[in-house]
Amino acid sequence: MKTPRFLVTREIPEPGPSILDDAGDVEIRDGMSADELREAVTGGEYDVVVSQVSDRFDSELLSEARIRGIANYAVGYNNIDVAAAAEHGIAVGNTPDVLNDATANTAMLLLLGAARRAHEAAEYLRDGKFTGIGPKLLVGQDVTGATLGIAGMGRIGKAVARRALGFDMTVIFTQRPPEDRAVSDDELDDLAGRVRQVPWDELVETSDYLSLHVPLTEDTTHLVDADVLRRMKSTAVLVNTARGPVVDENALVSALRDGEIFAAGLDVFENEPELADGLADLPNAFLLPHVGSAEVSSRAGMARKAAENAVAMARGEKPPYEVTP
Repeated sequence: MKTPRFLVTREIPEPGPSILDDAGDVEIRDGMSADELREAVTGGEYDVVVSQVSDRFDSELLSEARIRGIANYAVGYNNIDVAAAAEHGIAVGNTPDVLNDATANTAMLLLLGAARRAHEAAEYLRDGKFTGIGPKLLVGQDVTGATLGIAGMGRIGKAVARRALGFDMTVIFTQRPPEDRAVSDDELDDLAGRVRQVPWDELVETSDYLSLHVPLTEDTTHLVDADVLRRMKSTAVLVNTARGPVVDENALVSALRDGEIFAAGLDVFENEPELADGLADLPNAFLLPHVGSAEVSSRAGMARKAAENAVAMARGEKPPYEVTP
C-alpha cells in the first residue's frame, strides 16, 4: 500500500499534524486560493484534504476531484456539497462536540458585551475621553431578569441556556425555526422545567436577547431578515455564533442604524471575511472575527478529530465523524 498523502490547507494545532505525520506524508499550506485548491484536488497528488470552512468544494470541483476524502476542520460543513461528494465516492467528515462550551462562552461574551456596550467603553477609554464617572455614561441593557430567546436548542443552545440561567435570565426557545417540533423533557435533560418552548414568532417578539444556534440550510438562510428585525423589541440584542448567512446582514445594518434593535453581537458574517457596508462603523455592533472556538482545548480537539477522520479516509475506512447527505 502506498504511503498516504495529506494536504492541510492551513496549519492546524497539535495533535493534528503529529497524527497525520505518523500515518503518511503531510503538506501544510498557509491558506489556498480557489484556483490553488482546484489544482491540488484535481491533480491526483493527495489522498485526503484537511480543509477549513473557507475552502469551497462545490459540485463542479468534486466532479473533477481525485481525492478520497475531505476532513473539515470545523463542526459546520456548508462549504462542502456533501451530496455531490457522496455521488463521487468522496468521504466527508467534521469535528462535532468539541466546540459546545467554547461557542457558548463566546455567545455569552457577545451578549454581555453588546448589552453593556463593552466595546464602546473600551474605545472611549483608549481614546482619552474618560474624565470621570457620569450618571448617563454608556448605559446599557439589563441582563439579570431579562428573557433570552434561543433559536436552535441543540448542544450549543443548551450550553448557552445553562449559562444564561446562571445570570437569572428567563430562557425560552424554538427548536428548529422557522418551523418547529416538540421537544420532550428527556431531550431537554437537566433543562426540563427550567426553559420553555415557544413558537418562532413569539420568540422573535418577546425576547430581550435572541441568540442563534441553527445550522445553515436553505430554510435558515436569512432566517433573521428585515421583517424579523422589525418585529423584535427596540431594546433587543441579536447574537449570532451560528453561521453568517442566517442573518440578512444588510438588513441588520439598517436595523442597527435606525434603532429598530438596540445592538448586535456577531462572531460570524454573511460573506466572510467581508463585512456588509457600514457594519464596522456602527457603535452598536459588537464584532468578533469568527473566534467562537478559539480556546486551547477546543482547537486541539478539533485538530484531533479532523486528523482521525483524514487517516481513516486515507485507509479506505469509514471516518469516525462522518458527514452524510
